[in-house]
Amino acid sequence: MRALNLTLLTDLYELTMMQGYFKNPTDQVVVFDAFYRKNPCDGGYAIAAGLDQIIEYVRHLHFAPDDIDYLRSLNIFDADFLEYLRGFHFTGDIYAVPEGTVVFPREPLLKVIAPVMEAQLVETTILNLLNHQSLIATKASRVVYAAKGDGIMEFGLRRAQGPDAGLYGARAAMIGGCIGTSNVLTGQMFQVPVKGTHAHSWIMSFPDEYTAFKTYAELYPNACILLVDTYDVLNSGVPNAIRVFQEMKAAGHEMKGYGIRIDSGDLAYLSKQAYKMLDEAGFGDAIISASSDLDEYLIESLKSQGAKINSWGVGTNLITCQDNPAFGGVYKLAAIKNAEDEDFVPKIKLSENVEKVTNPGNKTIYRIYDKKTGKIRADLICLANETFDPKEDMIIFDPMATWKKTKIAGGSYTLRELLVPVFQKGECVYTSPSVMEIRDICQKELNTLWDETRRFANPQEVYVDLSDKLFKIKSDLLEQMGQASIQ
Repeated sequence: MRALNLTLLTDLYELTMMQGYFKNPTDQVVVFDAFYRKNPCDGGYAIAAGLDQIIEYVRHLHFAPDDIDYLRSLNIFDADFLEYLRGFHFTGDIYAVPEGTVVFPREPLLKVIAPVMEAQLVETTILNLLNHQSLIATKASRVVYAAKGDGIMEFGLRRAQGPDAGLYGARAAMIGGCIGTSNVLTGQMFQVPVKGTHAHSWIMSFPDEYTAFKTYAELYPNACILLVDTYDVLNSGVPNAIRVFQEMKAAGHEMKGYGIRIDSGDLAYLSKQAYKMLDEAGFGDAIISASSDLDEYLIESLKSQGAKINSWGVGTNLITCQDNPAFGGVYKLAAIKNAEDEDFVPKIKLSENVEKVTNPGNKTIYRIYDKKTGKIRADLICLANETFDPKEDMIIFDPMATWKKTKIAGGSYTLRELLVPVFQKGECVYTSPSVMEIRDICQKELNTLWDETRRFANPQEVYVDLSDKLFKIKSDLLEQMGQASIQ
């Protein structure tokens, strides 16, 4: 899949617009922002992911002979445009928020500055890659948070919406904090831990449960997690597991990485009873793993019930983000510059829905941290050439409700610019960390959130404000558009 040329992984209208620009030549360089409007799962944040695949896509962007032949067969593209496509490659700039970064609505996760045809073509694939992986990384971070330090294993491949979703969804889940995945190809491609036990069919293929457990333990004495719910958890599965553990101990095995897995039934009750039985037999340190359609809400509930589960396998609800199956990222034109212009001309999209009105101009984002706690105070979207002195007082305000203002005293905060250069004049200037390094980055990022923002019910919103200069540009454009509409 990584070797595929993804140039035609786009919506047809990107190509028809490209031909329109080709037939009506323009030297315009444009700014497009990729952002989202609402946090997934009614949460307080999202996790940026997918940049490494975007880099790979843009780096290899070209129209192969087969692509040209196919486009010609559609009978909607002229020969001169198709000839132009033969030499096409990306020559612009891309800035992005690094993977694993905590992000919030309305701020650009990625910015493209390029000739209009180039910037238009990359829209669909950028959104496809950014939306999916950011969604799954966000969901995974929520599941991990609910587990309060217990390990979360991703094993949703068989329920994912196709190979790509399973492969890159598992990658994103690792970024979000999972300790491993069942997906072997993800493990190979991205050098992340792969984990797994056995299925009910293993038990059922033997004459009895004990023999199945014993055989498995002989094969994998240092990773012996036995599935105990094939027949009867408390009357058969756990007793047979204990018998095998006793034999392993008597044989001198170190007894590490061993335990049981429960995949059905009342997980709170069964885990507590199973722990009691294991503890009385001298195996109180055994892993008790659970699966069975888990998500962050069920894990949180089980933890509150005192379930004796310390390892969780999460599949369907994680890999599909079942309660919120789309991230909702968009890609909007923000500014235009002709060849003779020094500065970009801001552009704005209006809408009857206030939240769909875009922020104009060539922008960047500064994150404001409380110096004492290291926690996020707010994000500030501003013009790309604006700078701020953290020694000075800063007044921030909610651009949707301008009367909500906060003064942050000079010296009490630090600033960090979030958007970093990824492509410059068509050349990649950014090296992606490994997935496990991004996972560590993500955990540090999540620690900058207040607990009130991470809670699942009615999380506290992190404010995303506009600088005074940007707010004035937006207000002036809205006023101009409003006046034009009544004339």
